[in-house]
Amino acid sequence: MNSMKTTGSSVKKSEHYEQRELVSWFRRTWPEVRIFAIPNGGARSAATAGRLKAEGVSRGVPDLFIPAWKLWVEMKRTKGGSLDPAQRDWLEYLGALGYATMVCRGCEDAQRQIRAFACEMGDDDG
Repeated sequence: MNSMKTTGSSVKKSEHYEQRELVSWFRRTWPEVRIFAIPNGGARSAATAGRLKAEGVSRGVPDLFIPAWKLWVEMKRTKGGSLDPAQRDWLEYLGALGYATMVCRGCEDAQRQIRAFACEMGDDDG
């Protein structure tokens, strides 16, 4: 899968690329803090989608979770990505339960937001 698309003279980084770079950075920056992905997106057959739904996969769940910080992260491309209603619903639901949530536009934005969040928590070793 190509994680970058070329349009004219500019290169658009995919959400996959941005998330992959963020997770790599996070694990280097806070090696003792776990982060994991929620595999909700991606192309799959109807049969696979049906099996995953039966197993509990739920549309709209944020992309990443950092359990120690009770932080859910929804990743979007730097340009062009938007939240769908299911994603908005999950973010509102999780926030109402007391979890922290953030929507990040690319890896650099996510790094800024996560560093600020860690600093507020007093875990600013990164």
